Parts: sequence; structure tokens; C-alpha cells
Amino acid sequence: MQTVTSKIPQKALLIFSVVILSSFTLVKYVFDKNDVIFELLFGSLNQNHYSPLKVDDAFSEKVFDLYLKRLDFSKKFLLQSDVDELAKYRRDIDDQILNQHHDFYKKSVELITKRIKEKENWSKEILASPLDFKANDEYETDGEKAHYAKTEADLKAEWQKMIKYQVLSRIDEQLVKQEKAIEKKDTTIKIKLFDSIEVDGRRKTLKANDDWFKRLSKISARDRFEQFANAVTGVYDPHTEYFAPKNKKKFDQSMSGQFEGIGARLSQKDGILKISEIIVGSPSFKQGELKAGDDIIKVAQGAAEPVDITNMDMEDAIDLIKGKKGTEVRLTVKKSDNSIKVIPIIRDVIEIEETFAKSALLDNKNKTGYIYLPSFYTDFTRNGAHHCSQDIRKEIEKLKKQNVKGLILDLRDNGGGSLQEVVEMAGLFFQKGPVVQVRGKSDTRNVMEDKNPDVAWDGPLAIMINHNSASASEILAAAIQDYKRGVIVGTTSFGKGTVQSFVDLDNYLLPQFDSIKPVGSVKITQQKFYRINGGATQLKGVSPDVMLPDPYAFIDLGEKEMDNPMAWDEISKATYTEFKTINYPTVIKNSEQRIKKSTQFALVEAQAKEVKAKKDDTKYSLNLEKYRAEQKQFRDQNKKYEDLRKEIKGFNATILEDDKLKFANDTTRLGRETRWVKNVAKDIYIHETSNILNDIK
Repeated sequence: MQTVTSKIPQKALLIFSVVILSSFTLVKYVFDKNDVIFELLFGSLNQNHYSPLKVDDAFSEKVFDLYLKRLDFSKKFLLQSDVDELAKYRRDIDDQILNQHHDFYKKSVELITKRIKEKENWSKEILASPLDFKANDEYETDGEKAHYAKTEADLKAEWQKMIKYQVLSRIDEQLVKQEKAIEKKDTTIKIKLFDSIEVDGRRKTLKANDDWFKRLSKISARDRFEQFANAVTGVYDPHTEYFAPKNKKKFDQSMSGQFEGIGARLSQKDGILKISEIIVGSPSFKQGELKAGDDIIKVAQGAAEPVDITNMDMEDAIDLIKGKKGTEVRLTVKKSDNSIKVIPIIRDVIEIEETFAKSALLDNKNKTGYIYLPSFYTDFTRNGAHHCSQDIRKEIEKLKKQNVKGLILDLRDNGGGSLQEVVEMAGLFFQKGPVVQVRGKSDTRNVMEDKNPDVAWDGPLAIMINHNSASASEILAAAIQDYKRGVIVGTTSFGKGTVQSFVDLDNYLLPQFDSIKPVGSVKITQQKFYRINGGATQLKGVSPDVMLPDPYAFIDLGEKEMDNPMAWDEISKATYTEFKTINYPTVIKNSEQRIKKSTQFALVEAQAKEVKAKKDDTKYSLNLEKYRAEQKQFRDQNKKYEDLRKEIKGFNATILEDDKLKFANDTTRLGRETRWVKNVAKDIYIHETSNILNDIK
């Protein structure tokens, strides 16, 4: 995402100035944080959004529909009468927001809170007695196909169906486990009677639902407000969002691959938080006393009173353990010998290794370099975090040392990230030139160029994309395609052609209102980006040069399926020079011939038809025999696809020599990387992409 500095909205300044000079009641009223946030939000959206909207009755109706959809998507909490009561405000939300009275929002929170509490009691009641699995009723699992119940009795009947479905899945799982044990004569599995299995299924479902209701009960007033605010921003486009301060921090951490803490991986079972792994080089590793298998009982901030975290929600417990670099946390832990020990640890910056680029060496006729990039990360925290363009350059240098003849950059499932990073990364593959065109709300246009003549890789190049390759991934794939610098392989990408920037709402406030900080940030769509050939990826995505069979070929996916997407358009072409080194018709023809002969890709094409059929059929039988027959059919179908993950003859993947040395003293990390490269070697898409590279002369 771009980072921009925004001016203070004049409307917000004017309102605050008037309030300061007004009566005491108005001065008091402005300190309602929600009202302040809405003033700031609308001022920011009006000034910064690519396509500001008129706040009127039509706007109100859109907010109502989107908010209601998100408030109770499954239609398992609200009654039709509740919806009718809220619908009185359908065309009034705009006036309520602008006039700072929130009857609709308050009523919706009151209703959903009341209904959640009722359903918690229903869950316990329904699961208290044996369930009937002989009736021939069905359960609809798709919330969009469901309807709001007219009466409480109708809604309770739906809850009985839902819970019966939940229990059935657990019963079937246990019965399959027993049947396999009997078949294999495995005496380690205790064979239970059906009544015992049914009781166990209800017990596990009750535990799962109790945990679910516990999470629902923890949804705070601030969380509810954020949900409502995002129904408002969501009317502008799917990617404009309000972030409360806590969630903005999480976003920054996810995009930078860093957080501040102790460097231990945690798990929770039966209310106990357990150390599952110590990250090598982390504060926990350096301190030396905390070990995998230790149970954390209490957490203290330095010398402060410790907090008992037994049965605490895992996320809340982790929040207590995390903290700013240089601060001390004291963990009271129970060791494997049942001894109790207090362990002090000084927090530091921890890197999340899964966030960063990594590479492998492929052997398929020619040596090929393979780089996996999960996102276009950058230093959003300004804490010395990684920049993905720099990391990709380093991976390329490591691969060149091993004399690779071609390079694959895998952007599958890469949802994007920093716009500047993608511009710099594109420049690794060609000399100076335009990478992407950007247009702002006033038709201001900017061609973002790579100005560094240095080229990190000038050999054969392939970029892998799929339906979940979005935003920055699409910019890079489109630029490489337009330059004809490499071959784009896979399936049509997501279709997100908009650029968002964060605006810190605290910067809008006058000093007199510092007491209500922090108020959060808003991520606003401020620009649209276009290919250098003038086309847009918005809605249409990037179509690969070589299209490979895909399990989701017949499913509608991507930006066009989101609420309120922005429209597709195009602008004039930028000035650039195409490469002339690739014979695309030959490359495409050779790939098509291999795919036709491939039994594995034939399986993928068959799978796509079954995925489509299953997508349309979202009802499940609640009759035990019929349900089990359906599940057996699904399992038998899935067995056919096991060949999609088998070893590929003559195709291998190995860890780079540099990485073997790097991970030599970290056996856990080395084990993860070894398992990863084994899966790389079983990926038919990577295999075919390496074949495509071999065809590029």
C-alpha cells in the first residue's frame, strides 16, 4: 500500500472550531468518540477517496443492506421481525450519521446482543438430550440461500438442524476412524457403541459452541462500532476500511513480517497456554530458560502483579505476553516435572519467517531457480523490517551462485502489498522503464518507473499467478507480460486494480482533543492503477500467457464477487519497448500438448466439474445413513485426487546451499524448509512451469 500524508479536512476543522465556541453541552457531546470518528471519517473520505459518494437516501439503503448482511450473515440470530424493526431506519442512516444520533446503530447492537444470548441458551438446551438422526430433513449451509425465520419456533428449528449437522460430522468422523481400525486390526483404537459416540459428538459440539459464544460475548462496543463504520466505508468500495488502533497495529505487523515479543510459538489446549516452539535467536532462545512443553500460568509486566491466564482467551493471553522492544515480561511457567518457575524475558523485535520470500533449486533437465513470494511486504512499522524487492534480489543472487538456467517467481495466493516495492521488483528483470500507471481522483496521472539500470536477472523468466493473486501481484505480472519479458503461467488473477493509502485520523484532530486519541485510521482507495499498455486489471485481472487447468475454473471468484467493486476502464498507453526473445506460440503449443497427455491435469479438469457441482449443492441430509453415504462419496471422490500430490518422476527440489548453512544450527527451521521443498517437488503447476522455462531459448 502507498503511504501518503493527507491534509486535515476543512469540514472537520470547521465543525470542531464551532463546537469549541459553543455551549457546554456541545463541548461535552463532541467527546462521544463515535461521533468524532464519523466526522473525521466522512471528512477524510470526501477529500481523499477516488470517487466520493453523495450521502443521501440511496447511500443509506446501501449501508443498511451491507451492515445487515455482515451483522447476521448466516441468518441464525435475527428474526424477520427484528429485520423489519431495523428496516424503519433504512433510508434514515445518512441523516442519523450527519446529525450525530445513532438510533439505528444502537438498536442493531441491542438486538444482536440479546439474540446471541438467547441462542447460547438454545445451544446448551438442544445438546442436553440425544438427537434424532432418522428423520429425512436437510440443513442449508449457505447463509445467502437462507431466509430470516418468521417465528421463534421456526428459528429454533433451524438451530436444531444446524447443531444436528455439527454433531453428525463428528459422529461420522469417529465411525470412519473405528471402521479403519477394525479393517487394519488396530487394537490401539477403542471401539465404542453408537450411543457413546453420539454422546461424545454432542460433548465436543457443546465445547466448540461454548468457545464460539465466548468469542461472541467478547465483541466489545468498539468492535461493534468498527463493524458499523466498515459498512459505511464498504459502500465506497470493498477495500476502503476503518481500522481501530489495535487492528491497524496488527495490519502493520502482518505487512512488515515483524512483531515485538518473546519469540515463542504457542498453542492452547483445555485452557492451558503451552510453548510449542522456541524461535532460534529470539529473546526466549537467548534467555534460555523457557522450553517447548512449558505451560504458561501467569504473565506479569515487569515487577507488576502477575495475571493468571488459565482459561483466558488465547489472543488475550498473547496480547499480555507481547510488548514493546526493551520491556520486560515475567512468565510463571509449569515445567514438565511440575515445578513452577518465574522466567523474566526482555522483549525484542521478532521476524515472522513465513512472511518472507524463500527459494529452492529445481532439477528438471535444466537447473531452475524457484522463488516463492507470499506478499509484497515492506517496512510498514519503520522498525528495520524487510523489503521484499531487496529480499528477491538476494534470493536471485543465491540462485545464480548455483548456476540456474531459468527463474520462476511464484505469486500464487499473493494478495499484494506495497506499490513502491512492486515497482522496484519489476526493475530487477529489465532496465529503466515504466512499470505501472496510476490515476488519481482529479484525473491526475503518474507513470511509475524503474529508474535503476541494474538488472538482477536477464535469463528466462516465468511468473506464476492464480485467482488469489491480487493488486501488486497483478501489477508485476502485467508489466512482465506487457514487456514480453517473461511468460505468465496459471489462471486469471483476482482483478483488484485500486490503490489504497492509510490516513491516521489522529492527525485530523486539533490539540484540544488529544484526550480522545487514538481514534484509529482509515484505509482509503485514492487511486486506480493501469497496465503500461493502458488496460486495467480491475475486475478483469491478468490473463496468463499459458492457462493451466484449475479446480476452480467454473467458480466465480475475485474482485467482481465482492460488494461494491469499482468499475473497469482504460487509459492511454505508456511508452515502452517490448522484448523479442520469447516465441510465445511455440511455448503455449508445447505446454498444451503436455497438458493433454498429463493424467494429473486431466484429474484437475475432472475435479473442477465436481467442485462446481458441490458449490451449487449446499444442502446436507441430517439422516445418519444418507449423510454417511454422502460423505463416503466425497471421500471416494477425493481419493482420486491423491495423485495430484505424488512425487513427479525426474523432478526434484532442494534447499539452496546458502540456506543449508544458514539453518544448520536451527534443526526445527531446517525441518520445516525440508518439508516445504518436498511439497514444491510434488506441485504439478511448478513442474509444468519449469517445463515452460525449458522451452524458452
